[in-house]
Amino acid sequence: MVGVAWQDAGVSSPSVTPDPLHLVLGEEELLAERAVRAALEAARLADPSAELRRVRITELAPPELVEMLSPSLFAEGRVIVLEAVQEAGKDIAEAVAAYAKQPAEGVSLVVLHNGGGRKPGKDLVEALRRAGARVTQCSKITRPAERDAFVKEEVRRAGGRIDAAGVAALVEAVGSDLRELAAAASQLVADTDGRIDEAAVRRYHRGRAEVTGFAVAEKAVTGDRAGALEALRWAMHLGVAHVLVADALADAVRTVARVAAVGRADPVRLAGELGMPPWKVKKAQAQSRGWTPEGLAIAMGLVADLNADVKGAAADADYALERAVMRVIDARQRS
Repeated sequence: MVGVAWQDAGVSSPSVTPDPLHLVLGEEELLAERAVRAALEAARLADPSAELRRVRITELAPPELVEMLSPSLFAEGRVIVLEAVQEAGKDIAEAVAAYAKQPAEGVSLVVLHNGGGRKPGKDLVEALRRAGARVTQCSKITRPAERDAFVKEEVRRAGGRIDAAGVAALVEAVGSDLRELAAAASQLVADTDGRIDEAAVRRYHRGRAEVTGFAVAEKAVTGDRAGALEALRWAMHLGVAHVLVADALADAVRTVARVAAVGRADPVRLAGELGMPPWKVKKAQAQSRGWTPEGLAIAMGLVADLNADVKGAAADADYALERAVMRVIDARQRS
């Protein structure tokens, strides 16, 4: 079955029976990661202990693939994600195609292909189609009409409704990046009664994109004191919940610490090991420059204390947030 990119990749109620073969085609990382998440959710509905394993196809030899996909003695569920299949060589592509003719019970094989690449990878795509693989299209969304449809669907998935003027205002305020649009849509639904129009978008965004906790956190972990404090003050002015800013800051610090601890390696390979998407690993690798283990340990303690402060321990949550942001930046600069 070929699904619409943002609908199929964002399915919220996966089938109880997981697909044994799932082909994810296209370059849009957000949609591809949602397709992987949907496959894992489906597998865990059938078997809550189902594990996820991700591997770049160029790191596999046919015997390793056979071992990875062999039926488990105890029939535990597994989701195997083969990444960058457009780079596949002839032998490994043929091995995957041969497996697709008779998939193992309890295993969901998810194949990620960006739509380009070499002939073996393209041949494998056709082989998977012939084998009946579920297909999710994750092509880059570049046309305005597609972007508007994406925004409407994101708002709907979050439980709200948005009119055409609201969509136009949101794209103007946030830009064309799908991750930022998805986060902004979710935030708007959470902060309103779910009915979003142009006035609601203007009220919460004031024509600026830097109104979320994520913007504050990203500037803090990179040491941008002026930018972080400006973003924080805008977030507070526009009514972003203190706990959301604190959670974003804690997530950013913990992500940088986890990625820094494993060293600088291929983000795709580290993604499976760390349980996070490759784009997030790559971003954290860049953010980790300038941090030392000692500085990260200090920052981890700060965000842990902040969690209690914004939930009532501090008399002034605004002050607690600003102090924590400045101290996180100080911890980085002392590194």
